[in-house]
Amino acid sequence: MRGQTRQGLREQVRKSGRKQARKQGRRPVARRKALTAAAATAIGVMTLAALIPPASATSPDTVSPSLSSAASPSAGPDVVRQSLNALVREAGMPAALASVKGRDGRTRTYTAGVGDLATHAPVPVDGQVRIGSNTKTFTAVVVLQLVGEGRIALDADVDTYLPGLVRGKGIDGRRITVRQLLQQTSGLPNYTDYLGDDVRYYTPRELLATALRHPAGFAPGKKWAYSNTNYIVAGLIVQKVTGRPLAAEIDRRVIRRVGLRHTYFPAPGDASIREPHPHGYYRESADGPLRDITEIDPSWGWAAGQLISTGSDLNRFFGALLAGRLLPPAQLAEMRSTVPAEATFGPGARYGLGLVSRPLPCGGLSWGHGGSFPGYETRSGATGDGRAASVAVTTQLNDEASRRTLERAVDTALCR
Repeated sequence: MRGQTRQGLREQVRKSGRKQARKQGRRPVARRKALTAAAATAIGVMTLAALIPPASATSPDTVSPSLSSAASPSAGPDVVRQSLNALVREAGMPAALASVKGRDGRTRTYTAGVGDLATHAPVPVDGQVRIGSNTKTFTAVVVLQLVGEGRIALDADVDTYLPGLVRGKGIDGRRITVRQLLQQTSGLPNYTDYLGDDVRYYTPRELLATALRHPAGFAPGKKWAYSNTNYIVAGLIVQKVTGRPLAAEIDRRVIRRVGLRHTYFPAPGDASIREPHPHGYYRESADGPLRDITEIDPSWGWAAGQLISTGSDLNRFFGALLAGRLLPPAQLAEMRSTVPAEATFGPGARYGLGLVSRPLPCGGLSWGHGGSFPGYETRSGATGDGRAASVAVTTQLNDEASRRTLERAVDTALCR
């Protein structure tokens, strides 16, 4: 997810910095001193090769002792380790972490970089991160489960469930279907482009109202364009149909159903990350300092981007989804019915109902999503034969080259 203005994030950085200072037993410092310290930290990042250990594999409880943690089952160096080292040493990420389920069915986890630039603490193995728009796939699964139960119809219009709510210039909920919401073909404007600098708790209705003050991008069904607003509306439909909060439905229908022990939807006002996690950083400009933005109110993401998870949990989720453990065959087939989405997700990418397919360099397709949230960027993918990989870095990527580098790291892990 992307969308809060730089001014808004600057304010959030100040708030997060004060919280981190209190947690570490220090008195908050003046803004000028804080910025000076942040700049010094950024200079340290430029010379991380001397400070950061190479990527390390996990403890033996997740890697068979009969296999070397320094190499893949085939001969040669571990290409996943090399990818993570490149993200840190060449792309300048503070940290990178990965979880990979290989062809042999075993899971390997990796880390590279530093988990906290202030203390030089190591990166927690399989640490929690904000997974941003990977949340969309969770939301889509809940909607499609309700379709399978006969409680939602994919080709029904939005007004069937939210009468009169979705109206604006060129926008009419009577002309937008549930399918178009999930497949990003509704034409709804993207609310995250217009949030402004007011960093606070947002209700879903406020997020939708922000979008509806702007005109439609195109008539429903005429084009494809990524808009977080689609998933806010989808989440509101889930709440209307079930009479329960979206967070409760995601927890009951997805998280607990497939045993995701480190995944959760933060409660209102919860700006923290519960379990061990690397700190997330924000860079205002390409050559600006990295500033800690770990603690941030995530409510502006809601159904489109609020979840927190780990790489291994994301692998379990996408693996369970492709294996048919979350959706009946008819609804899984609908989810995998795709349209071109190369403009956002790269060459050959296609978008289904909250699910992205991408061609792999070794042949076949990966199915997954990606997530962007201040402080973190994630990419996840799984294949039909049980392979899965998730890679995260601890700063939001703001250029296509960096995002493609991260995607190649996932491809490398899936093809190893």
